[in-house]
Amino acid sequence: MKIDFLGATTEVTGSKFLLTTAKGVKILLDCGMYQGKGLETDSMNRDLGFNPKDIDYILLSHAHIDHSGLIPYVIKMGFKGKIFCTPGTRDLCSIMLPDSGRIQETDTAQFNKKRAFQHLPAVEPIYNMRDAVAAMRQFVSIPYDLPFSITPDFQIQFVNTGHMLGSGAIYITFKENRKKKTLCYTGDIGRYNKSILPDPDPFPQADYVITESTYGDRLHTTIEQAEHDLMMVIQDACAKRRGKLIIPSFAIGRTQEIVYALQSLENAHNLPDIDIFIDSPLAVAATDIFRLHSECFNEDLQEYIKTDPDPFGFQKVHYIRSIADSKKLNSYNRPCIIISASGMMEAGRVKHHLANNIENPRTTILSVGYCAPTTLGARIMRGDKEVSIFGVKYKVRATLASIEAYSGHADYKELIQYLSCQNKKKLKNIFIVHGEDPARNAYAQHLADAGFTRTHIPTFRESVEI
Repeated sequence: MKIDFLGATTEVTGSKFLLTTAKGVKILLDCGMYQGKGLETDSMNRDLGFNPKDIDYILLSHAHIDHSGLIPYVIKMGFKGKIFCTPGTRDLCSIMLPDSGRIQETDTAQFNKKRAFQHLPAVEPIYNMRDAVAAMRQFVSIPYDLPFSITPDFQIQFVNTGHMLGSGAIYITFKENRKKKTLCYTGDIGRYNKSILPDPDPFPQADYVITESTYGDRLHTTIEQAEHDLMMVIQDACAKRRGKLIIPSFAIGRTQEIVYALQSLENAHNLPDIDIFIDSPLAVAATDIFRLHSECFNEDLQEYIKTDPDPFGFQKVHYIRSIADSKKLNSYNRPCIIISASGMMEAGRVKHHLANNIENPRTTILSVGYCAPTTLGARIMRGDKEVSIFGVKYKVRATLASIEAYSGHADYKELIQYLSCQNKKKLKNIFIVHGEDPARNAYAQHLADAGFTRTHIPTFRESVEI
């Protein structure tokens, strides 16, 4: 079987890995969108590296747009096959992909205004909301740990990775030339001892592994330390400075984790008397899906919801749906917390909140996850004195804070812990993807130090036979 590494090689977005069997069956592992590179992103997303009409199946590890976001596009371009994923991933994609389509429409409309001013022809969005809704007809959900044959020679099984609701490593058993081989694509790997989701599950012995490496060069603090750090940031931003605390957060997973942490602080009487606004329609819809999938919660949260059936809502929390209510927050002058998407500050309502508050010294901006180097979030958090938002230059006068422990990605020790279920002598190779090169190189060294000596760092569009 051949593996073509078509994305997420020197970066953390655009995950796409094409498997071609000896019999010519083509199976795509994830179909992710490149994000955070401005105008360059559009051309990168349209240049797939394969003909969608040739793809037989898509296997989807989880719903994040950098892993699922091009599914409507490849369907629009001729893909007719099934998309296999877990039930949680399917439900989340039903809201995330249409939201992505809406963003494509909005961004393209803004771009076309500039093109019209330059007397250039209008361009079409890569896909729209209607395309995304139609794409859901091709999804097939499979529960965790259920082996499922998609061809007589090709069996898949989803194994929980604890990264987000519904995330699963894709464990593949295939036969070629009368020999059985195994491959595990991890997708993204979650942290251990989290507040909502269970720990990643071990997966069966594999011959080959394709693994992420987002934080392959660093360590996180504990979740307990993160909650303490969050409390201290809130006390400084809202009680001491009497300002707004803006938390740019991914709508799915991160937002729910932060809200649950705030609820824990409230229950412990460690939260000031302030309002908390969740200003993201996608986060509102995602939270409802979380409530529907309580079977995906860890044991501690399963026990908690026996006495409090809603771990994502309490009296101080207000979920904002309408644009009008979102705009009202611009004139809200009391200390408060605003949690809004997107986490990398590249799109969504959070950009409006940043534009309205980033020049106010009483404002605090708290980053709670990874920001790709070219994103607005990265520019703000690395200390740029001035940033462009909606084409307008703003001075960065807000206080900046960061808590990486809330990341949905494991650090390098946790990544190695995840692979500890494998017999090192039986592993023929580990392909390191989904990371900036410094992280991938560092992780390869950490793996070698831990006894995983057979590793390979693929280049963009490299082909490997296994």
